[in-house]
Amino acid sequence: MTSHFLLLVFFAVCVATVMAVLQKDDRAGQVRLALYIAGGFIGAALVLGWVMYPLPL
Repeated sequence: MTSHFLLLVFFAVCVATVMAVLQKDDRAGQVRLALYIAGGFIGAALVLGWVMYPLPL
């Protein structure tokens, strides 16, 4: 069974790659932007998960 975190990372990398390819023309810019976007997605998910953890269901 795949963990939620690995699925989150996979989704973030896929979306970040597509967004970077659409936004930048050069390869170095695409890689830099994709890493920046993926890091932002993963970081935001971790922070939001940590903030929402103590909230009741």
